[in-house]
Amino acid sequence: MPIHYYCRHCSAKMGTIDDTVFQEEQLGIHTLTDREKQEMVTYGSNGDIHIQAICDDCHEAFVNNPDLHQYDYLIH
Repeated sequence: MPIHYYCRHCSAKMGTIDDTVFQEEQLGIHTLTDREKQEMVTYGSNGDIHIQAICDDCHEAFVNNPDLHQYDYLIH
């Protein structure tokens, strides 16, 4: 089951882990609250895991422009 990482603000694909031996505990998913899991983690019908994180570009944009925190998406 591949694990796909996407930026939750600009939707850029950040990377994929193709290893099938990862468990949620190894990825740190078990440390998320139920709300965080609901917002950040989805499971594909084929067993893939999709995780929404923040890419380096969006992180830098937030650091340099704190007022951007009011928006859910930076690029549509």
